[in-house]
Amino acid sequence: MPSLLNPSRPPVFCPGCAHERSLHALDKAFQQLKWEPHEVVVVSDIGCSGLFDVFFATHAFHGLHGRALTYAAGIKLARPHAKVVVVMGDGGVGIGGAHLLAACRRNLDLTLLILNNFNFGMTGGQYSCTTPQGARVASGFLNTLEPPLDVCRTAAAAGAPFVVRRSVYSADLSAKFAEALSYPGFAVVDVWGGCPGRFMKANPLSPKDLDVLVEKAGLWDGPVSGNERAEYGAEYARRLGAAAPLWDWKGIEPRVRANLCGRHGAVFLGAAGERVLSAGHLWAMTGVWAGLHVTQKNDYNITVMRGPSIAEVLLSSEPIDYPGIEEPDAVVVLARDGVERMGDVWRELSPRTLVIQSADVPVPEHGGRTVVVDFKKAAVGRKDRAVASLGILARLSGIFQIEDLIESAMSSLPPSQRDATAEVLRKGADVPLG
Repeated sequence: MPSLLNPSRPPVFCPGCAHERSLHALDKAFQQLKWEPHEVVVVSDIGCSGLFDVFFATHAFHGLHGRALTYAAGIKLARPHAKVVVVMGDGGVGIGGAHLLAACRRNLDLTLLILNNFNFGMTGGQYSCTTPQGARVASGFLNTLEPPLDVCRTAAAAGAPFVVRRSVYSADLSAKFAEALSYPGFAVVDVWGGCPGRFMKANPLSPKDLDVLVEKAGLWDGPVSGNERAEYGAEYARRLGAAAPLWDWKGIEPRVRANLCGRHGAVFLGAAGERVLSAGHLWAMTGVWAGLHVTQKNDYNITVMRGPSIAEVLLSSEPIDYPGIEEPDAVVVLARDGVERMGDVWRELSPRTLVIQSADVPVPEHGGRTVVVDFKKAAVGRKDRAVASLGILARLSGIFQIEDLIESAMSSLPPSQRDATAEVLRKGADVPLG
């Protein structure tokens, strides 16, 4: 089997760099497994280890520091038959530690090679999460304050089913790479090596020294007892295949009719606890049932039960490329909290904007055309105003009939909410307008 190295980009590392030994060991493993270049995807991030993706004549993805595992997961899920190999340094592992833990828990069929040279070699030799406390690095005494991360113990504790630790000089390194590449699940290989350009200038390491360090840290050799389980992608596919089919939104047959050509953006301005988002959702769902393209954007405080509650719903007879509503076609004013959140947008309204304003909620001066609604006089409670306003909006915009809204409510709401919602919608459709 020929080499998978890129003939037009020969490896270029500092003389004596451990990464070059890992590179050739990985290429040898590819050859042992008889993998073809088109089958392999090498994913890397920043640092000297990030050069691997250009040194192999395979598919490649180069991303942000510490994020390589996230890209790899997406590639593997999208292309399950691809053989995805992730190469990171100890710097990337420290920066993307949460992604490492997630990958260990998930057990997707990826192989992670950690080229561990105990420092950020490319940026000046600063300490990393694996730097020994006694080492001399460009970060002064900082590494003496933190014990180094044991990558293998951490990965195993997080659920990784296959973990290997080796010196870059180990005679069986390429064989261990091949074993990891063949493992049907998440495999981690922690490769310890020297950085001659930075770390080893102040901390000389011979191959024998590295072997001693690895032996002292613990020689991990492959499958982790208690962690082996079904591979994530295969189990996901099995369960998805056995599950009930999901609702195909692209295949919905319209149940109601919409009188709309172009776009219509409605903004509902209310307060927490007044069912503003639910009303926006019902308006949006009616659009869905009518075969329109629909987006909904909500805004509310993290306090949930206090502050503004805003729903922006865009309906369109054509595909929506940009979901923002720059100048709304309709603004429904239900509470002062929402009015204040809208800010300076009031000044930009033109006569094309319909403002449905609750009589007890003042609004700033604006150029829209206003219809005042006395919800209190119509015996519409504060928690029903948002839903009742849909009946008013349907009446004034002409997009939907009131029965369309009721049909949507019956189709999308829990049975316990349907009758009450239909009653409020009808009440809103009959509310006198000022």
